[in-house]
Order: sequence, then structure tokens, then C-alpha cells
Amino acid sequence: MRYDFDLHIDRGSTGSVKWGFIQDGGGLTPREEWEARYGVSGLLSMWVADMDFPAPEPVIEALSRRVKHGVFGYTAPRPSYFESVKGWMKRRHNWEISAEWICPSPGVVPSLNLLVRAFCARGKKVVVQTPVYYPFFSAVSNNGNKLVKNSLSYEGGRYRMDYDDLQAKVKDPDVEMIILCNPHNPVGRVWSREELVKFGETCIRNDVLIIADEIHGDLIFGGSRFVPFAGISDEFAQASIVCTAPSKTFNLAGLQTSNIIIADETRRSGFLEIMKKNGLFGLNVFGAEALEAAYAHGEEWLVQVLRYIEGNYSYLLEYFRNYLPDIKPVPLEGTYLVWLDCRGLGLSREELSSLMLRKAGVNLDDGYIFGSEGEGFERINIACPRSILSEALDRIRDALNGKHLDD
Repeated sequence: MRYDFDLHIDRGSTGSVKWGFIQDGGGLTPREEWEARYGVSGLLSMWVADMDFPAPEPVIEALSRRVKHGVFGYTAPRPSYFESVKGWMKRRHNWEISAEWICPSPGVVPSLNLLVRAFCARGKKVVVQTPVYYPFFSAVSNNGNKLVKNSLSYEGGRYRMDYDDLQAKVKDPDVEMIILCNPHNPVGRVWSREELVKFGETCIRNDVLIIADEIHGDLIFGGSRFVPFAGISDEFAQASIVCTAPSKTFNLAGLQTSNIIIADETRRSGFLEIMKKNGLFGLNVFGAEALEAAYAHGEEWLVQVLRYIEGNYSYLLEYFRNYLPDIKPVPLEGTYLVWLDCRGLGLSREELSSLMLRKAGVNLDDGYIFGSEGEGFERINIACPRSILSEALDRIRDALNGKHLDD
């Protein structure tokens, strides 16, 4: 079927974090309260990493059938659940996994916290590659561990890994874990096989456990190719734990269903034990249904949504080139999150944030929350109808020309 991604659906009354709240001082403030406080109305929300598109029709149909059944008791994964995950990884990424490796969990972020707790001794160190998805920071600090930055190198408008710095950091005997983000959020890189091999060999040589967050692995653009880290070799599979989910791919984040793929039996037992100790068991009944339907019948929708998002990206590039040349979008290889280099505007952190949120009325993620390396950047979510993207860019242009949102 043909999907209409231009359709604008009001999410304001659904409890949506993206459209119903503002991230304010580390917490969430209801949007109406924030707008009343600052005298701003009609904010466009382009921060939280979920899409503004309805899920694939086969998913909606599967959930509707389940709702009509009427009984929503405790749910465990059926054999078909594991086969769905296996089949998807094989078809999309040529990655053969065993059903036994798959550990269902209530989300990648909760799982990252559990993985740090399970496999990094309290007080030991975890490496992250900044600027990076900021819940990585709290996953480390929440569990009494120390954060070590292996900052990405940004040269010529492209991000690369700093292998010399990586080698120096993982040599520290107190470093027990590193969290890899692939595709990388927020900079949009899809790490090549060669980059991953060099990264992996460096970590394995120093006995550092690799946690690979691959939640955006289905969202690939511009001829890039996603390589599952654990699919490179058996050695890499045994030395890593991979975090996956259908949530970003099919816009199912609210169903809180993810899969942690662990080839090493001892580590797999350790993860399941920490889940048990934290009272986590079973599945969200709707998450299980949605996953099976999406992986079995959602590929047509995915092809179409990727084409639409790529069109949004092309529109954004042309707009900045023609009207906002001082803002430089970093090339997008994966995710639907565009990293904007706004340093050419010459604004302070506070001025840049105020420009976007209070003057333009566009709610983005400020770059500094991804680490100090993100100072002067903004992250914009372009998985939305093009009319919203167009209005957001017009508002930014007007704000830079001195026109306030309410003028």
C-alpha cells in the first residue's frame, strides 16, 4: 500500500513526551505550563527521537486484533517472536543469530543501565565516544561508575574515531567497558566495517567489553551500509553485547520492547540474572504483537519512510544552503536526526538555545547535552511531515532576521 507521510496528526493530547512536554532543567515540564511561563505559543517539537508518522498498517491491524481479544494478561515471548528477530537480522543485515542469544527487555536505555551494573564493577570506568546520546552518561553515573571520553574527531565536516586516544584510554586497567553507538547519535555516522574492525580489535586486545547500541541500524541513507558489530566475526560476537529494538525503525518506542543480543553464554546468564534481580520479566503484550507484525510485514513501510525522510533531508540541505548558510548540517548517513553546526552564528550556548526555543518557537536538542564537544550544535528530528519541517526552518530564518515568533 501507499503511505501518506504528509499527513499531520495532532499528538498533543496523547501524553507524548515530544509534543506535550519541554525538557527544562533536567526534568520535563508540561508544554502548556512552559509556554505560559515564557509567553511562547505554538512550539514545533523536533527533539525527542520518535517519528510523527503512524506505524505500518500491518502493525496497527495486529494491535487492533489483540485489543479486540480483550484479555491482556502476563505475556512471554512465543517461539515466533524469536524467529521474527532472527529473520529480520538475516534479511536486512545478513547477520545469523541464534534464538538463545536474544534477551527481550523493556528498552535499550534501561538495559544499558543494567549492563553497566552487571558487567562493570562499581567505581570502574566506562568509555563513551562524545558527542553522544546523553543517556549513556547517566547509565554510567547511576551505577557508581566513572565516565571516560574518547571524543570523536570532527574535521572537514565529517566525524571520525580517534584511535590513538582510544588506544590510550582502553589501556587503563580500570576501563572495563565501552559503549559503541552505531549508527551514531547525534552525529549521524554509520561506521564502516574497517572502522569497526579497528575499533573492535583495539578493545578486545585490552579486554574491554563492547556494548553496541544499534537501535538506529535500520535507518540508513546515502548509500551507506550498516554492519552489525557482532556479525563481523565470532570473536567480535563473543566480546560484545548488542542492543536492538524495532522502536526507532517502525515508530514503536512507546511499546517499550527491545532485544539484547548476547552470544556469550556466561554474560547472557549474567544479564538475565540482573533483570530478575530488578523484577523485570515478561513482555509488554502489545510490544510483542507489534514486533512480530513489523518484522514480518513492515518492510514496505520502511522502504517508503526512508525515501520520505531522505527527501526531508534534501529539502533541509537546500534550505540551509540558500537561506541559512551559517548553519552547516553534518552529512547524514544514518538515523533521522540531523546534527547542525551552528557555530558560524557566533552565539553563546544560552543565546543559541534562546534563539531556537523562545524566538523561533522550535524545540530542538541543544548540542551541549551530548557532551561539551556538542557546544554550538543543535540536533533536529526530521522524521515529520515536510510541512512541519518547512515551517520550522522558516521560523529559524525569521528569528535570525530579528523577527520574533509572536510578531
